[in-house]
Amino acid sequence: MADEKVLRLILGDQINPLHSWFKTPQRHVVYTLMEMRQETDYVTHHIQKVAGFFAIMRRFGETLVRQGHRVIYLGLDDPANQQDLEANLLEVIRKEAITRFEYLLPDEYRLDIQLGDMASRLPVPSASQDTEHFLTTRGEVQTFFAGKKRYIMENFYRYMRRKHGILMESDRPRGGKWNFDQSNRNRYDGAAPLPPAKTFRNDVGDIVAMIDRCGVKTIGDIRPQAFIWPISREQALEQLEDFVHRRLPHFGTYQDAMTVESWSLFHSLLSFSLNTKMLHPMEVIQTAIASANQGKIGIEQLEGFVRQILGW
Repeated sequence: MADEKVLRLILGDQINPLHSWFKTPQRHVVYTLMEMRQETDYVTHHIQKVAGFFAIMRRFGETLVRQGHRVIYLGLDDPANQQDLEANLLEVIRKEAITRFEYLLPDEYRLDIQLGDMASRLPVPSASQDTEHFLTTRGEVQTFFAGKKRYIMENFYRYMRRKHGILMESDRPRGGKWNFDQSNRNRYDGAAPLPPAKTFRNDVGDIVAMIDRCGVKTIGDIRPQAFIWPISREQALEQLEDFVHRRLPHFGTYQDAMTVESWSLFHSLLSFSLNTKMLHPMEVIQTAIASANQGKIGIEQLEGFVRQILGW
């Protein structure tokens, strides 16, 4: 429709630059991102989580604008921010003369219920869309375990390996075994030098000051001028490359190890980027496999990592 105007909501854990929504700017589409007390206050969060989510939301909003998309961004201290998702959306719909509302299906049950209920009350038609992120459909786990007496994740992991053709040789697992967990329970013995953690020095001082000024209750500590986690896809990809080259060769051996010598050992440090969707799980898996195929990385290292992404 020529006079259609669509409002699309982007939640803080949906910063997915690869989503089909963002391929081509469209004049009739407006995106909105909102920092809200609704989300900071329903439980007490770690300060690094709050600051990190706000930082990537702001960076992603700026990226969309540079790409030519229309964006409405409500900061936590914006006078127009009513701190409630439905109230904010109703105001944007009114001001922008929106004719249709769209949102990506949220990961969290609380928000899933809220958005479903809210969409039925809005004065415009609404529709939801898949986040294009997960390697399963919403009902796939339920379908897989239907009628089974025991819910064993190892069985689901093997199903996922077959479904996506990951580490498979025809219908058999690469290396002759599905699981090398017996080789992945070693204590750190110093045989492999500990690599330095791949972190960043992102300045989130203005965000932390705003959080404090607004009276948001948080737990934990943060170095505002040296926030260590990635806040953009570029940084997330940099961290992924660092992992496959410097940590993956010993990941499996020491994946359950702990030592006072290092807080990160050989772990990937990719959880934040995966949870916010700056990285897609399949690209993480494929990058690890490609790196292993090019170098001398044992199957027990590779499978131990793939299991964490694909199986659990």
